[in-house]
Amino acid sequence: MESNFETRQERAVLVGLNADCFTKAQTATDETLEELEALLETAGGFCTGKILQNRHTPDSHSFIGEGKAQEVKMLAEFTEATMVIFDNELSPGHIRALEEILGVTVLDRSSLILDIFAQRAKTREGRLQVELAQYKYLLPRLSGMGKSLSRQGGGIGTRGPGETKLESDRRHIRERIARLQTELEQVRQVRSVQRERRMKNSVPVVAIVGYTNAGKSTLLNCLTDAGIPANNRLFDTLDTTSRQLTVSDNLDVILSDTVGFIAKLPHHLVDAFRATLEELEYADLLLHVIDAADPNREEHIQVVDSLITKLAKPGTKVLRCYNKAELVSPEDIPVGADVVKISALKGEGMEQLLQAIEAALGHSRHHIVVKLPYSMGGMVETLHSSAQVLNVEYTEEGIAVETVVDPILYGRLKEFIVKE
Repeated sequence: MESNFETRQERAVLVGLNADCFTKAQTATDETLEELEALLETAGGFCTGKILQNRHTPDSHSFIGEGKAQEVKMLAEFTEATMVIFDNELSPGHIRALEEILGVTVLDRSSLILDIFAQRAKTREGRLQVELAQYKYLLPRLSGMGKSLSRQGGGIGTRGPGETKLESDRRHIRERIARLQTELEQVRQVRSVQRERRMKNSVPVVAIVGYTNAGKSTLLNCLTDAGIPANNRLFDTLDTTSRQLTVSDNLDVILSDTVGFIAKLPHHLVDAFRATLEELEYADLLLHVIDAADPNREEHIQVVDSLITKLAKPGTKVLRCYNKAELVSPEDIPVGADVVKISALKGEGMEQLLQAIEAALGHSRHHIVVKLPYSMGGMVETLHSSAQVLNVEYTEEGIAVETVVDPILYGRLKEFIVKE
């Protein structure tokens, strides 16, 4: 469904509930409300006011309590807000009750994130993932989504599958989910074939990860001139973008940019985006891009680290790249073998980063030229399947192969090396 953000900017009051019984991931704080405001701006909306409510437990009817709900209603009316967005995840019953009290559309954090995903996804894979996430989110909420479904072509939170599909029966939606999962599985298989080809060519994969808006796309652009839009917006990259990068004479890598991580990312969104995030599972090295000037830096590092633990293969090496290093004093950035200070925007620290990538990946690889007798023709096949072959020349004296090999192949070929 098309949105009309371009013609009319949505105005929203943001509300969060900080309840004693909530886990850290469930509760709202001043910091998470600030992030929600940044998400709203990314979606094209405008925050007219924020309210944080503290309670022991959520109210069974109105979530934040009747008195506080009336306060939110007054603020929404006074600021001419067209919707209220909650920093917490809401049940269908709470959405229905709050819409009756407030008289405007009520959304939660997941709806807003899904809306941004729908705007940002460009490739077929990205759009499939977004649609799957939207249906999975909406299926259990159909009976409770009053105004949210009846709005005709609204803005935030309604872009995507559209009212007519959503109001159809659950069986139709379950069938659609099954079809989307099948299509995504096909996408995965294509990616798997591409990965096998890369592994055969012995090209290591380096995945760029980090909290959303840390500067991942800017870094990819800086290293490879990839030309990916690098805007100061949350969730700006949704589709994995891969580029080849020559690190040194001995080492080429595939560099992959991934969707930004975020605190309180609902589990069903992680599941739906597994096909994009599964790049992490096959990466040989992760570049964790950190916004050095981020006031919540340590907390955001923990969010990324915990997702890396879930999604990357155990033991994958991680290089921490403190981006925007020019905005903080040197002592504010840790020192270590796996830490690099960079400014992706200014192109500073790239040489050190390339050296760190080579140290992490390429220290045991050898760039050699070998001359093999024709009786060892089978070794050319082995090199094509197990190493990176740069050039093959058939001469009278034998087969000259320029290749980058691991220590095992290097040992087997040592007597035939003519140039190293």
